[in-house]
This record gives sequence, C-alpha cells and structure tokens, in this order.
Amino acid sequence: MSHSTPASTILVPVDFSAHSEEALLFAAGLATRLDAPLLILHVIHDPGESPGYYPQKDPQHPHRIADVAAEMMTEFINRITREHPKLKNIPHAQTMLVTGLPVTRILEVAEQCSPQMVIMGSQGRTGLAHLLLGSKAEQVVRLCPSPVTIVKRPVSEE
Repeated sequence: MSHSTPASTILVPVDFSAHSEEALLFAAGLATRLDAPLLILHVIHDPGESPGYYPQKDPQHPHRIADVAAEMMTEFINRITREHPKLKNIPHAQTMLVTGLPVTRILEVAEQCSPQMVIMGSQGRTGLAHLLLGSKAEQVVRLCPSPVTIVKRPVSEE
C-alpha cells in the first residue's frame, strides 16, 4: 500500500457517523478541485469499547467484525454516492480497513501513504468520538506528518 498511493492523496478517516460524512463531502469537493485521489479509511476497533457498534444482522450466523465493517463501508459510500451524485470521485475512491486503536492506526496510515492532507469530522462515535473530544485529537493534529483539517458540521444540523 505504501508506495501505490500518490502523494497528492487526501486521507479521510471515517466512522460512518454524520460527522465523518460531512468530512468526506468536504474532502470530495476539495479533491475534485485539486484533482487529488481520495483514500477513505476506517479503523476497525475493539468491540469491547463499543459493544454493538458492528451490528450482526443474523445472530445465528455471526460474521467476522472485519466483514461487517467492510459491508458498513460499502453501504456508507453507496448511500453518500446516491445522495450526492455530483461528487463523482466518491464511488471511485480507494478504501482501506485496518484494525487497531484509531489514533495509532490513522497516524500509521498517514505515515505510510504521506497524503497531502488528512480530513476528519469534528466529532464521531466510538473510536473517533474519543479521538475528537480532547487530547487524542491533539495527538493526531500534533503527530500527523501531514496537515490535518477538522471539518465541523453546520450548527443548524446539530
């Protein structure tokens, strides 16, 4: 992965929340203007932190969390593509699923692919909620080798 990603890439960590959707929409618009590829990242985190985050559609046949996360990523991108058809780059964006602690893994992916920018939502749920409510957000902003942009949702939507 590390050498196949163009340096002009915009990295967008998502947790499928409305806040990460807002960040993805902002990133897609910017990427279009800059003619930059998008890399959409989801960090699969320990379900012990957030039981029920990766829902099991059929409890009789449990799926691996990674499979559920992959399905959630596909549904997230498909829904945004339907709702925002003018953003032609979202369905063609590269996606990546990694497992671990969100802050650590976001920093590692940023280190590997050296994006021109990381764009994140101002608040999320699960890992990103913890990330963006204080010192962990500061860690990403401070430690990330690339510039980090935090996208805030319009106040009227909160």
